[in-house]
Amino acid sequence: MPEPLLELRGLRKRFGGLTVTDDVSLTVLPGEIHAVIGPNGAGKTTLIHQISGTLRPDEGEVVFAGQRVTDWSFPRRARAGLARSFQITCIVPGFTALENVALAVQARSGSSFRFFRPAHLEARLNEAARAALEGVGLGHRAGVVAGSMSHGEKRQLELAVALAMEPRLLLLDEPLAGAGPEETERLVALLRSLRQRYGILLVEHDMGAVFALADRVSVLVYGRVVITGTVEEIRSHPEVRSAYLGEDEMA
Repeated sequence: MPEPLLELRGLRKRFGGLTVTDDVSLTVLPGEIHAVIGPNGAGKTTLIHQISGTLRPDEGEVVFAGQRVTDWSFPRRARAGLARSFQITCIVPGFTALENVALAVQARSGSSFRFFRPAHLEARLNEAARAALEGVGLGHRAGVVAGSMSHGEKRQLELAVALAMEPRLLLLDEPLAGAGPEETERLVALLRSLRQRYGILLVEHDMGAVFALADRVSVLVYGRVVITGTVEEIRSHPEVRSAYLGEDEMA
């Protein structure tokens, strides 16, 4: 088995008297999609915050590509290859798709932010941005203002922004939230196409998508991982079936 790209060791986060993540340990292998599922309030987004560096754990370690990054800032982790998306799209609605991605390329490259020379005017940034847009199927929409795009296209654009950071691991927090059936199908196909190039930690409520995509699944309940296994193992686990998935989800 290859060395883990990401390893979480006993992560614990408290807010006052409430323990939101409780001794969470798991790994993500190179080229693997590892899904984290669980009911609302299970601590999934808090876990993503701790991995990305927007929230520091009270206990435990985050190890990425063999380096202990627990104390690293969010920007430093991003530069090292940890890229994330959010439950709510965080793109600049007044910018075109190309401009949104070019800003990410600019941030990655360390290019100075010259207000008299916008990022989209720099040919080098444009080329990299266009490549990222092509990678998510939005090459033909490069000049479209992001705010006018459909919800699914905005999700694709957010992935392009993440890919422009040249990541090794993608942290995806409910990338299918709010997507309709056709958009979901398109996004699932896109994520499947990315799986061999990147490790992916996927937080998602859409069980159909999780079961279609994941190599392994961890079930988080009250901040604790109650089981990690293959899709087949999760489907057949009696406690998971009764407490979370329910019989309808298993059909």
